[in-house]
Amino acid sequence: MNAIIIDEKENISSRIYQIRGVQVMLSSDIAKLYEVETKVLNQTIKRNINRFPETFCFQLTKEEIINLSLRSQFVTLNSKDNMKGQHYKYLPYVLTEQGIMMLSGLLKSEIAAKVNIQIIEAFVTMRKYISNDLYKNNNILINHENRLLKLEETFDKMQVNKKISTIFYNGQIYDAYSILISILNNAKKEIIIIDNYAGKELLDVLKNIDKKILIISKNIDDILIKKYKEQYSNVEFKKLDIFHDRFIIIDRKVLYNFGTSLKDLGKKCFAINEMECDSILISILEKLDD
Repeated sequence: MNAIIIDEKENISSRIYQIRGVQVMLSSDIAKLYEVETKVLNQTIKRNINRFPETFCFQLTKEEIINLSLRSQFVTLNSKDNMKGQHYKYLPYVLTEQGIMMLSGLLKSEIAAKVNIQIIEAFVTMRKYISNDLYKNNNILINHENRLLKLEETFDKMQVNKKISTIFYNGQIYDAYSILISILNNAKKEIIIIDNYAGKELLDVLKNIDKKILIISKNIDDILIKKYKEQYSNVEFKKLDIFHDRFIIIDRKVLYNFGTSLKDLGKKCFAINEMECDSILISILEKLDD
């Protein structure tokens, strides 16, 4: 197979390796094509690991990294973005054709969608050029059409859990709070609420939720915080003045954007949207952890 030489002039086919009997691409190469950081891409995989079985994605072993290096004139793993992989502290991910399709759907990026077509075409082209002799002693080439059908079934199952994206009008107070309660009840471990006007109305909702809760707000009253913490221990408070919009983050995996402060739900027209861009979620979490 052709050596991998990572630069902008290189065609996609030269970034495809055959490892463990299947064709794969390094997550770092995919990140460059999608124009995102390798860290963002890897974190997307980790946050959705249940959607990436070994037939979709796996981490290289140290031996596989060495073999990959020996086969390459210019080793991708030695690049600046992948020095961690070179020293084996963090073993790099590789993705199969199905894994790349799953990943592009999670990233919800226009660039990923456009590049993904070229990537799939490159996989098809590579299969045409690989000699049948390479496979005749190994039952490793799965029927391409069957693989795509399985992937379609996976996406169909994902659609069962429909994303929340709705608008409320003046007076729909009960409906708005009903959606809020549903979102909060989806949390298994942690709820993060970013709302500069968080107050008593919100705390009245949160007091009976037995989960770890963090409220980010620049204006919340210190006396209110003190009185609440004297009776309840499920909420921590952090004062920050870096956000304008309102967000709710569930288990550090699902991000919602609210068009109004939570104290004003249903009083004026506003929208609640589940944001499916992992890079935005990661960016917000990094701001909170600074």
